[in-house]
Amino acid sequence: MSNFLNNSYKTLESYVPGEQPTDMKYIKLNTNEFPYEPSPYVIEKINEDETKKLNLYPDPKSTYLKETIAKRYGFDAKNVFVSNGSDETLSFYFMAFCENGVVFPDITYGFYEVYANLYNLDYKKIPLKDDFSIDVSDYIGINKNIIIANPNAPTGMVLSIDDIEKIVSSNKNNLVAIDEAYVDFGAESALGLVNKYDNLIVIQTFSKSRALAGGRLGFAIANEGIIADFEKIKYSTNPYNINRLTQIAGISAIKDDTYYMDLCKEVAKTREFTKNELTKLGFTLTDSYANFVFASHKNFDGEKLYLNLKSNGILVRHFKGERIKDYLRITIGKMEDMKVLIKTLKNIIGE
Repeated sequence: MSNFLNNSYKTLESYVPGEQPTDMKYIKLNTNEFPYEPSPYVIEKINEDETKKLNLYPDPKSTYLKETIAKRYGFDAKNVFVSNGSDETLSFYFMAFCENGVVFPDITYGFYEVYANLYNLDYKKIPLKDDFSIDVSDYIGINKNIIIANPNAPTGMVLSIDDIEKIVSSNKNNLVAIDEAYVDFGAESALGLVNKYDNLIVIQTFSKSRALAGGRLGFAIANEGIIADFEKIKYSTNPYNINRLTQIAGISAIKDDTYYMDLCKEVAKTREFTKNELTKLGFTLTDSYANFVFASHKNFDGEKLYLNLKSNGILVRHFKGERIKDYLRITIGKMEDMKVLIKTLKNIIGE
């Protein structure tokens, strides 16, 4: 740290991404990436002719991309905001709307607390119940801006649409953001509520279910006024936030939607296989509807188990929070990857 950093940032605890070691070849089950490549159609569209245009700025309005997303989900383009990964939308949400405070679960996506501290906001972390589920009554009429990941991370557990509507309808003077990064793996989207409630923002990403984690593309759908607010912040920070090739990749991925939705079903099948096999090995798991599972074993320390798997060439995610220190978040890879995981865990447990 230099002596020039603003004092307000010197104590900031930044977000820690999943590790990306290069010392050996690992089975990567630690960053919730999609285990399959982008569709052949996407790869075809990102071609030599398009890369030759990289000397030109991209469309700052992302017009065709917004129209394509809007058509896919049954909205007008004026209801769509696109961003450099959904993290940028999340950052703008905290920056633009939460000066009077924000609440979120105590165990959830770690960036929420980072953003709240980055923008010096008043925030409250609401404890999950003992089974790691969200108590809906904690959010009814709370009169604060709210953000909830659904499915939640790292637990993968979901709220029903009825419960989300209870939260949104009881906080009409505040914004409710539903972060649906993992929704395509088996949960129900809250997008059907957007036209009914002006205070709802639904945020999704292309990083998980559309194999574009490296492309950095996210979007939000909300009423026209909220989208205009997002655009104002974007044009005040980075007007060309979506590069040319990512715009093409996003449009092409939506056009080849069946390819991705079929593979999401495959990931869900592999998730259920993994849950069953881990249960046989004595693990306790949350009821995940995401592309990962959240598991602990009563006979094994979480960190030691993580390190043991790493030494065997398998990366999973371990968190040091007191309530979850014995849990591992395990991304669902291809079936062959998960079979290697199960075999390795059998050997570890056997030893």
